[in-house]
Amino acid sequence: MNKTRISLYYPGSYLVIIGFGLLFVPDGTLRILQSNGAYGDVFPRIAGMLMSGLGMTVFGIIRARAAELYPATLFIRLYFLICIVIFYIMTHDPLFLVIFAIVALGFILTLSSYILDRRKSVS
Repeated sequence: MNKTRISLYYPGSYLVIIGFGLLFVPDGTLRILQSNGAYGDVFPRIAGMLMSGLGMTVFGIIRARAAELYPATLFIRLYFLICIVIFYIMTHDPLFLVIFAIVALGFILTLSSYILDRRKSVS
């Protein structure tokens, strides 16, 4: 499961980076993410707290080499992708397209790595 483990550095990194950005510089981070919505000051910070905490959890999974949890990271991101599409439909805020692209790239990286690792372990 080495490739899968390495692929998890991507979501761990974007979660921590965007999370801390939203926590400490919400307006600037939302601008970078192409947002055209008004989300106030507190909710982006709460989202940042949750994102950075989730990112730290992903790094904990990597550090512990908890291969049993790798499929869960895929299911969680699939759930996130579905929610992000719904949020975009509701708001038409380009923020959600940017976040969708970031999450989808990580999902594809981890899924392909997971499949390759599984094939390697079976043979």
